[in-house]
Amino acid sequence: MSEQANISLLKQAYEAYDKGDIQRLLSMCTQDIEWELPEVEGIPFTGKRRGLAQVSDFFRVLAECQEPREFRADSFIAQGDQVIVLGHGTSTVKATGAEYSDEWCHVFRIAGGKVASFREYCDTHKAALAYQGQGAITSAAAGKGATRPAVH
Repeated sequence: MSEQANISLLKQAYEAYDKGDIQRLLSMCTQDIEWELPEVEGIPFTGKRRGLAQVSDFFRVLAECQEPREFRADSFIAQGDQVIVLGHGTSTVKATGAEYSDEWCHVFRIAGGKVASFREYCDTHKAALAYQGQGAITSAAAGKGATRPAVH
């Protein structure tokens, strides 16, 4: 596929996620997809997964744990079979009521017209604080003087 076709595929995947159509999103993935988020203690949907069943479970657990308030892909950068997506989001943790916002980077590899791998890079510190119930987390609140749990 061309770089533009890869970007188009991912725009469709983000649109499916935005509409809550996880089955459509999963249909855009290879059977043996590799899916990885940084492992964060106390956040059950983080870590590595492989295959459609495990990725489907990721979306189930994610929905059980937090409510997205905003989730936006801002830019798409493609080279060969890889696409980098930069974006931002705000979510509320259901167990604590804490809200956190961060910017993220998603790295995809496309193979045979489908998503073959996904890796997320994000501010795990903000997420960890929100899951610990430490209120609305902003960049300033997570800065000077804040204690930093070991999240990596």
